[in-house]
Amino acid sequence: MNHESIVQILTQLTDLGYAGIALALMIEVIPSELVLSYAGFMVNAGKLSFIGAFLSGVIGGTLAQLFIYWLGYYGGRPFFEKYGRYLLIQQKHLTAAETWFDKHGTIVIFTARFIPIVRHAISIPAGITRMPLSTFTLYTFAAMLPWTLLFMVIGMELGTHWEHIEVIGVRYIKPLSFIAIVGTFVYLFYSYWRNKRKD
Repeated sequence: MNHESIVQILTQLTDLGYAGIALALMIEVIPSELVLSYAGFMVNAGKLSFIGAFLSGVIGGTLAQLFIYWLGYYGGRPFFEKYGRYLLIQQKHLTAAETWFDKHGTIVIFTARFIPIVRHAISIPAGITRMPLSTFTLYTFAAMLPWTLLFMVIGMELGTHWEHIEVIGVRYIKPLSFIAIVGTFVYLFYSYWRNKRKD
């Protein structure tokens, strides 16, 4: 999708106000980094309030993953193998997400949100394995808080250059990915150590 198309879609959606931000994240046609940085730009321009845009981003991002969770719950892997490309989920995303979920368990619903490739599809194995909806929603909501805040703030700083987030955002995503991976292993080690003590 070219720059002009992205700007046109975001402009049309944000004409709907806060609901437009949530909707832009829910349909996942445009990467969430771009949507949220644009929301930050709109806040900086005085067209939206920070709190309203922030809540719209968190809720929209959470609902988007709940939708994918339910597709995994009812459609399973065959659905995404056939239709995943329409949701921008490729085979490599699906395989990587399943590997991470099988290896590290439910905690990755939070940590994988910050890891490229995996974060696009981590909700799928959660749905396929019938992960409790309450746990899934809690982890997803918690992950969307820092993710939304980060890219909105960057968008506010960039102003009219908000679309450069795809380049600038890498500087932030890499350390976030590292922290998420380390955090996953620390959690797994702690869980293992705690279980050994109980035994």
